[in-house]
Amino acid sequence: MNLKEEKYSKFSIVQEMLETSAVLKKIDLNQFTNLSTKINSDKIFLTGEGSSRIFPAKNLIYHALKNNYQEYFVTECSSQAMEYDLSHYNIFISSNSGKTKEAVRLLRKVKQQGHQPVFGVTAHANSNISSEADFAYDLVCGSEQAVAATKSVMEQALFYDLVFRKRNQLTLPDLEELGNLISSVLTQPIPQDIIHSITNAETIYFCGRNNGVAEELTLKTNEITRKKSDFLEGTYAVHGIEEVMTKKDVIVIINPFAEEEEKFREVLAKGVGLNINAISSRKTSFPTFQIPDFGDFTTYLELAAGWSLLIEAGIKLGINLDKPERARKIGNELEE
Repeated sequence: MNLKEEKYSKFSIVQEMLETSAVLKKIDLNQFTNLSTKINSDKIFLTGEGSSRIFPAKNLIYHALKNNYQEYFVTECSSQAMEYDLSHYNIFISSNSGKTKEAVRLLRKVKQQGHQPVFGVTAHANSNISSEADFAYDLVCGSEQAVAATKSVMEQALFYDLVFRKRNQLTLPDLEELGNLISSVLTQPIPQDIIHSITNAETIYFCGRNNGVAEELTLKTNEITRKKSDFLEGTYAVHGIEEVMTKKDVIVIINPFAEEEEKFREVLAKGVGLNINAISSRKTSFPTFQIPDFGDFTTYLELAAGWSLLIEAGIKLGINLDKPERARKIGNELEE
């Protein structure tokens, strides 16, 4: 991506992706220190809809399990959470708009039950969630013009990461360096054979760990390229779904498990005849969009790389990246 070229700069989504670096650098770490002291339970429930939950919540859970956090985390969509007994959980509700119907409905239910505390994470300070939660973090990223959420997703995820790394006495990242690395990945040239295979695919499958990256990119594929996509967790791609895959499909593996690469090649490349690509901080045996390694925060770089790949494909397809025909900025908006 390059804002000096009109084919990129005319789209708000490109501008907002490239603003992510500056957003992360503006974050005040003192806010996270203050909010971390308000948590009074080691049982944490994370909710939201779509992009406000997928990467922010699952990225946190992945890192919590890797690093042996003291807390027990659960995530689920807000409507299903209405059926749960959350009385022993601290609840975190994330919504870019702050007025997502399902999220507001859950917030009001638990507040009526006398539940405390409830934390809100939104981009709008005067929204329902921000004003009705016990404690709120208002994203510094501001509003987004494009339908597909981008910079807000990164900041929501970083909010969770920083709060709970602080609470578990882990080193916080250098946000200046993280921002610079995200900018570098977003402007890094992508191998043309990878872009070509994505552009010509009928269905795009994203494979990888259940840390939110591949699943979030699956959603972004629908919004940005208008192509069908699916998230195949772990090694699910070689456990039966190959029966319905075709040569017209393509797979993008996020940080492949090295010991499983040969199996993927045997079952999918040789058996089905489809193209396999990878996004990884190491060289793989597949065509690879290689990115830097930044420890636990490499997941942010993986997501940025996926964004960049989808933008290149969308532009080649001649799509208006900012305006899908049916998708809305607020999937299910509260009406009062």
